[in-house]
Amino acid sequence: MTFPIAIPTAMTAPGLGVDLGERVARLVCDTRLGLPVLIGCGADMTIVAPAETLRQGRFAQLAAFGVPHLVLSGRRFAALLPDTQQATRRVCTLALPAATPLDMMRQIAGGADVAASLLPAGTVQVDCPDPLPDAAMSLAKAAQLLPAMLMWRIPAAARDALLRQGLGYLPARDVLDELSSERGFGAVSSAALPMVCSAAGRVKVFRPDNGGAEHYAITVGTIAPEQPVLARLHSACFTGDVLGSLKCDCGPQLQAALAAMGQAGGGVLIYLNQEGRGIGLANKMRAYALQDAGLDTVQANHQLGFEDDERDFRVGATVLSSLGIRRVRLLTNNPAKMRILASHGIDVVERVPLQVGQTQQNAHYLATKALKSGHILS
Repeated sequence: MTFPIAIPTAMTAPGLGVDLGERVARLVCDTRLGLPVLIGCGADMTIVAPAETLRQGRFAQLAAFGVPHLVLSGRRFAALLPDTQQATRRVCTLALPAATPLDMMRQIAGGADVAASLLPAGTVQVDCPDPLPDAAMSLAKAAQLLPAMLMWRIPAAARDALLRQGLGYLPARDVLDELSSERGFGAVSSAALPMVCSAAGRVKVFRPDNGGAEHYAITVGTIAPEQPVLARLHSACFTGDVLGSLKCDCGPQLQAALAAMGQAGGGVLIYLNQEGRGIGLANKMRAYALQDAGLDTVQANHQLGFEDDERDFRVGATVLSSLGIRRVRLLTNNPAKMRILASHGIDVVERVPLQVGQTQQNAHYLATKALKSGHILS
């Protein structure tokens, strides 16, 4: 006996499809998991997978499509071959010799040793149709993995079979446009939180429309949006904010900013979940290991394949605007924050210096921030 299956009307209604932002978010999640994804550009289609999290079994299966190209950031390639000028390019694509093992590709992608001898004999730089490598690199960075992707060109005869296996697919330009666009945020919860700096504290959680990391608005005392509000954009620092690290000044800056707001009777701190200047805690610990070997914070980021700073301060402007705040007295030593806020409609009427937390252990770190990142520390 068979039973008819009634499909609810709502299931057939328009509007239930996955939109572009959601599809890109899926690709980012798949990349973080180590799943291959498909990226297209005109008649070209490639399968890309992260060097860091791709499993050996899947790598062996993908060998059916030949030897992959390794997509690195220009920063990483310049670290491997310091005499080149590739740091000025966003990505570089390498053709590695046949039978190059996955472990060696991972070492090239982000190993502590960056001697040119890491590159096997016969490695050559190749051109790949734009913007395929850029899209692959953007996925790796959005997933907070080492910025290194493996890429196989897919013959037309194999494409339908791969799509039937459930691999995500998008055109490269859609990936790039979506990952570079400004996010919308919605407030999802809010509650009072008495704190040491003020019994009249409150935390409001904002969630981006792509399901990414949530960010927090911490209000202290009473704020009057029609007046310039004492404000700070503070990027998450697990080691400094929670563990009291002496390698940076983040923890003392957080506490000093909250204390200043308490003393002023009001203020707002936007806590941005952009750990390690936007590269994530795992990569931050890799950078710390490189700093222990003698590199400064910028050099360590470059050696791993990242830019000096991968954070997106547009988020802070969006959250401030959602709170109705358009004029601020900004607690910061970083002119870049002021420029971003100003370009997004937030009037920074005053920069309030925040020079605290200097230690013997972070003296070189602070000097590097001043010299290479333009922080105002005097």
